[in-house]
Amino acid sequence: MKNITDFFVSLGYWPSAGSFGFNTDILATNLINLSIVLGVLIFFGKGVLNDLLDNRKQKILSTIQNSEELRKGAIEQLERARARLRKVEIEADEYRINGYSDIEREKVNLINATSDSLERLENYKNETLHFEQQRAINQVRQRVFQQALQGALGTLNSCLNKELHFRTISANISTLGAMEKITD
Repeated sequence: MKNITDFFVSLGYWPSAGSFGFNTDILATNLINLSIVLGVLIFFGKGVLNDLLDNRKQKILSTIQNSEELRKGAIEQLERARARLRKVEIEADEYRINGYSDIEREKVNLINATSDSLERLENYKNETLHFEQQRAINQVRQRVFQQALQGALGTLNSCLNKELHFRTISANISTLGAMEKITD
């Protein structure tokens, strides 16, 4: 890399009289050097410039084509929207022509249906309340019965001795035996 740099630096020290060389002084550059530089640029840059211009041209053409397609799509959507608008306007006119009788009829039907629904909901609520009351009453009864039974068992266990307990069991067995004879 240093050799290349040295080469270009040494070009500036070559004597220009009697020999051919490049003048590296930009302000003192003559017409021949400029024409050589322009010729080289044109010769080598022409392909690059053509490629750049062709690429740019293709991008512009594709952008124009895409814009045209989008414009056509927008026009089609606009036409569909206009057709829908005309259809809606016709339907609106029909509703206006028919008047509000359909609306009033629907309103009455809706009110009746809502009233029926409210009545059913009220009946369901009342049934649910009645069911919950019965369930609560049954739970209270069961709890009272259990507490009474536990109290009676406690009282019986504290009052009964073995002999009284044995006589109660014998009496219950004889009662069950008598009931069995009656059912046979």
